[in-house]
Amino acid sequence: MRNYVDLSVWQKAHVLTLALYKSTRCFPAEERFGLTSQIRRSCSSIAANLAEGCGRRSDGEMARFVQIAMGSGAELSYHLLPSKDLGLLNTSEYGRLNSDLSEVMRMLSSLSQKLRKCVATRVSG
Repeated sequence: MRNYVDLSVWQKAHVLTLALYKSTRCFPAEERFGLTSQIRRSCSSIAANLAEGCGRRSDGEMARFVQIAMGSGAELSYHLLPSKDLGLLNTSEYGRLNSDLSEVMRMLSSLSQKLRKCVATRVSG
């Protein structure tokens, strides 16, 4: 079992979640169950799936939760786009948040590749 708070990708995903909670505070009340909820849920799901994966017993299971986290990141990427297009996020805020998300996604991809190599090594060895 790993300690998820030691993962730099979890740390960055957590910081992104906090930033998005702050950014969505000013969204209109009518979006509370729409974009606000979707953004908050998809972003927090990235860090939550990393935490859950760390609580599992094998690299294979961890790799599966990293893939789920990547799916949540892709979902978040989309939700940020209409938020910008509707004027709920200004262009610079969107750019900063999207850039931070891209960094998290690259880190998740790298972690996924590393875990797949560990699993493949164990299977073939």
